[in-house]
Amino acid sequence: MRTVQAGEVAKKIISKEPLFILDVRNQDAFEDWKIEGEQVRHLNVPYFELLDGAEEIADQLPKDQEILVVCAKEGSSIMVAEILEDEGFPVSYLSGGMKAWSEHLEPVKVADLQSGGELYQFVRIGKGCLSYMVTSGGEAAIIDATRMTDIFTEFAEKKGVKITHVLDTHLHADHISGGRKIAQTTGATYWLPPKDAEKVTFEYAALEGDTFIQIGETKIDIQALYSPGHTIGSTSFIVDDSYLMTGDILFIDSIGRPDLAGLADDWVSDLRESLYTRYQELSEDLTVLPAHFMIIEELNEDGSVYEKLGVLYERNHGLNIEDEEQFRELVTGNLPPQPNAYQEIRQTNMGKITPDDDTQREMEIGPNRCAVR
Repeated sequence: MRTVQAGEVAKKIISKEPLFILDVRNQDAFEDWKIEGEQVRHLNVPYFELLDGAEEIADQLPKDQEILVVCAKEGSSIMVAEILEDEGFPVSYLSGGMKAWSEHLEPVKVADLQSGGELYQFVRIGKGCLSYMVTSGGEAAIIDATRMTDIFTEFAEKKGVKITHVLDTHLHADHISGGRKIAQTTGATYWLPPKDAEKVTFEYAALEGDTFIQIGETKIDIQALYSPGHTIGSTSFIVDDSYLMTGDILFIDSIGRPDLAGLADDWVSDLRESLYTRYQELSEDLTVLPAHFMIIEELNEDGSVYEKLGVLYERNHGLNIEDEEQFRELVTGNLPPQPNAYQEIRQTNMGKITPDDDTQREMEIGPNRCAVR
């Protein structure tokens, strides 16, 4: 029986390889959040229904394709996989279960920058989070880092660059930021929008409109652009005059939600102004790099997530609602469920509480819920 790592599953999904998954979690957990992909087929049967064997579902299982058994943490999938193996099915199980799937990041190179640097995107495919690394002249900046910080520090070491700046586009509510931890580990400057940082318990550099941060000897500017709406302090970055990092304001197929601080009605006008005025003044040739994706179809062929701003103004429904009341209804009356433990996540990102690692994992379990469509 083969053990499959989350990274192998991610590569199969990106390359659109066929994958059959027997998910043995309870039905409500499966329907809330599962491994998705263009060539992924699912069968959901809770593990306790399979303790006496798989005869009742045998006709629903492929005989000529490996069956990947998935559960929440791993234990139940091993048990079910052993049962299937004894019955002659080709079978494997996902190491670490959905918790491992939630934490996997896949680095993708987005571009070579104009002055000799590089831009990388880290795709957290199981959670829909997107982080970034900008490198130049032996230095690096990290944007919207996840709490799994080792991948960023190890990647920087592999590339031979020193992390000198760490930035968050806003105070995150759906995942725990690794920005402050990376800054403490590397001695980098940690930047945060001050309007989102009024209640934080730590020191930070104020990220305000028209802030320029230089990375390396070859001049690659990160220009801050104040763009409230998802939070009151949400700030976008223009990198190398070519890339617009939109945080959770604008996604490829959706737009940001304004309610995760309980102020949807107050912030909806800010969101509209950012999307319909501030962004409209920018070049449509800018490449949009969001902090999340909502659906697997937003991934490009290489697993990256980006699109030209001009294309989004043509195709993204959230950017094409002329009536303000209709826009307000979209972003306040059509909201998905709020992220799990989002209030506790906000408090963690403020430095007010410090949950242990297992608690942080539990807090983040579930899909991306930062967007409205």
